[in-house]
Amino acid sequence: MGSQHNDHLKAVVIRKAFIKLMPILLFSYVLSYLDRVNISFAALTMMEDLALSAKLFGYGTGIFFIGYFLFEVPSNLLLTKFGARKWISRIMITWGMVSVGMAFVQGDVSFLVMRFLLGAAEAGFFPGVILYLTFWFPQEFRARIISVFMLSIPLSLAVGAPLSTALLGLNGIGGLHGWQWLFIIEGVPTIIVGLIFLCVMPDRPKNAKWLNDEEKTYLQGVLDAESLKVAKKAGTKVSMAFKHPIVWILAIIYISNVTANIGLSSFLPRIIKEQGTFTNMQIGWITSIPYFVGVLGSLTFGFMTDKYKKPFIFLLVAILLTGLGLIFAGYLYAQTAIAMAIISVSVAGVGIYGFKAPFWSLPSMFLTGAAAATGIAMINSIGNLGGFIGPSVIGYVRDATGSYASGLYFLGGLSIFASLLSIFLMAKYSKIAQQD
Repeated sequence: MGSQHNDHLKAVVIRKAFIKLMPILLFSYVLSYLDRVNISFAALTMMEDLALSAKLFGYGTGIFFIGYFLFEVPSNLLLTKFGARKWISRIMITWGMVSVGMAFVQGDVSFLVMRFLLGAAEAGFFPGVILYLTFWFPQEFRARIISVFMLSIPLSLAVGAPLSTALLGLNGIGGLHGWQWLFIIEGVPTIIVGLIFLCVMPDRPKNAKWLNDEEKTYLQGVLDAESLKVAKKAGTKVSMAFKHPIVWILAIIYISNVTANIGLSSFLPRIIKEQGTFTNMQIGWITSIPYFVGVLGSLTFGFMTDKYKKPFIFLLVAILLTGLGLIFAGYLYAQTAIAMAIISVSVAGVGIYGFKAPFWSLPSMFLTGAAAATGIAMINSIGNLGGFIGPSVIGYVRDATGSYASGLYFLGGLSIFASLLSIFLMAKYSKIAQQD
């Protein structure tokens, strides 16, 4: 009878936490990613207006991740000090303000400075939310919960692509360019949602008014037991994150995913534009196709990972889909077979977004407490250097060769290398994870 009661209580508590927390977390990350990548759609007219070369645009897109890298770990440690509600709200309001400020860049220098500041402002949001989810959802639910949260990325691009290109049509209104309206209209909601986050999101189960005392005690007990088990093996000190080899291996693997993701999303509208006489609106809808497909990949990989308890296997499959999809896309782009290239990019999209759930379920198997906060932030900050590598290499290669094909080959090849690392990771750590 006690077991049945606990099962019922678990189902009720997880359902409540999901309904109360996930909608605003999902929407917040949609805004985060949209404010990060809307530069790729603004570039359809912004590059000409400001006389930016593909190479400089690539550097400007990528320098976001230098600011992100420098401030990521300190930000996540401050989250543990001030609490998730206050700190995540502060991050959102700050990056929303900087995003609106992107509307007023005047040339090369201001473009680079504002992109750097945007990265510094957003630093800590993603690892902060991943850490926040560990405060609420036991290990057995995390892959599927993370997969739902990760829907934000393809959704932000699937919805943001036609929205952003439509906003370019406001060109001339109020004496502003269309790309200026794009930054303003897409930046303001982030500030508003940041204020809402501060008002409604509880830090931990004990702060949730929508859980009764029995539900709070049960959920916190399960989470504390899991944390204690991990702490006995790995410890909770910040230094443990720096010492644990899995942190560094995961960070290198994550670089490949971010490089592919940001490199592709930063230039896909321009790649499509060079393949035919498409209008900006048509480019927006074509760009959205791989990201709609990516939604399916994110959900499928998340639920399959939880069902079969094989995060390493599904991680490997996702990486291989990414690499092969991008390599074939480069070949098809060179043949000007745009329809087949978009299909191949969509396969890569399944891998890129399917990667997230099995990948981000791994750190909390090995780290907890301050070590988890530091480790997750380290993995994310180091991995996000790929956000500088991807656009910079593609922009450089485009200016040097006149084609984006070699850039796509580079993205795909890096993913194939990461697949080899994931095989090593699986061989070394999967038995430990299964024992846990």
